[in-house]
Amino acid sequence: MTFAWRSPRSLKWRLVIRLVVFQTIMLTAIVILAVGAVWTTVRIIDGYEDGSLDVLRDALVRDAQGNLALSSTSDLALLRTEAKDLWFLIRDEAGNTLAEGDVPSEFAPLARKLDHIAQARLSWKPGNSGRPDGLIKWTESVAGKVQIMTGTQGRMSLSRLVSGVSISSLYIGLPVLALMTLATVLATPFVVRKAMAGLNLVAAQAERVDIDQRGVQLPVDQVPSEIEPLVKAVNDALGRLDKGYERHQRFLADAAHELRTPIAILSTRIASLPASLQKAQLLEDATRLSVLTGQLLDLQRLGQKADDFVQLDLAALVQRVVIDLAPLAFAAGYEIDFQAREGLIDILGDQTALERALTNLVQNAIQHGGRRGTIVVRVGKALSGEGEVEVCDEGEGIPPGESERIFEPFHRLRHDGKGAGLGLNLVREIVRLHGGRVSATNAANGGARLNVVLPSALERKGASI
Repeated sequence: MTFAWRSPRSLKWRLVIRLVVFQTIMLTAIVILAVGAVWTTVRIIDGYEDGSLDVLRDALVRDAQGNLALSSTSDLALLRTEAKDLWFLIRDEAGNTLAEGDVPSEFAPLARKLDHIAQARLSWKPGNSGRPDGLIKWTESVAGKVQIMTGTQGRMSLSRLVSGVSISSLYIGLPVLALMTLATVLATPFVVRKAMAGLNLVAAQAERVDIDQRGVQLPVDQVPSEIEPLVKAVNDALGRLDKGYERHQRFLADAAHELRTPIAILSTRIASLPASLQKAQLLEDATRLSVLTGQLLDLQRLGQKADDFVQLDLAALVQRVVIDLAPLAFAAGYEIDFQAREGLIDILGDQTALERALTNLVQNAIQHGGRRGTIVVRVGKALSGEGEVEVCDEGEGIPPGESERIFEPFHRLRHDGKGAGLGLNLVREIVRLHGGRVSATNAANGGARLNVVLPSALERKGASI
């Protein structure tokens, strides 16, 4: 199984990772520049005083007899090539010595006399500036603790310089990098959150965008300039959607208005025909067309703003609809039962639109209730305090999987030539416009149960403050 590393989607962690990588690269570059600068400086000043001493210490070993000896290292070979007058005197604590070259007679006697001195520099009197100074130092080596006396010849090798700087980097660079990383991890989220604060306002405004609102634009004055083009593009898209919606609404209105006149003429001409079964069917079809155009106009008028809503008594509104439709229900073979729970239920809304929605609910029950039993219409307060209306019939109920689809435009449960499939869609749109919700389930007796919940006037007023 292989795992592919994926870049984090969080802007915060993207910045943290990139900053840490950048800091690591920069710190490495600084170390390289420091090595180059020191190496160049050493070459320019022609020498490094401890160079020969360090090379001798690293090359020092003991032979098979335990005597001091020098191994053939690359640094020692380079030192001997560059320092033609190389000299040194090495001795251990047991008195064993190793010497090479012309040890200045002025320095040789000092080695034993400086046993208790860790290190010293031996300089010549003025006038002898052409001769290299001497260094004497007790140091630890592979051969044990030894005293090395040599001249200040030689240079520092690049490998020795890199090794020394690398060790220094471990003790200095890594803690610095750790502190920089910690500062980045702690500071970056704060900086990102501060810089992106304007996006929270944009997101909050975007959440309020709905199909019922026109002309909504997202604020751009507080978003970062890098994100401003995206917000402007979204605003342009919202503007294009508004124009498309307006064209759609104008088409619905124009089509409905253009259809009303010929439908009225058609109905008049049909009514003048002699009574017959064909005339009754034609009148029924003309009525369907008239209802359809009325529903299209109702959909077009749903753009009315909630600011024009008035306070209404929901129970009284439902009662008027039931009284108006009771003769139609009785003629279709139903009984109708209106039940109102005690208590005043005030809502804010458009009376004409709500009457149309409630009328469609009751007409739907009359059409699909099987022309038998009782249509029950209940109105009261839900447990949440909202106004609630239920319309139940004793028909065949709602088939599985259709409880949501019946609210889609032009969707019909039975293609029996009756209804255009806009009634329940119109109910949902009107209820949504009033801040409510509608649902469809099956009642305990097997019939359909449609439930409308509308916020109370107090809730609507509180939400608008």
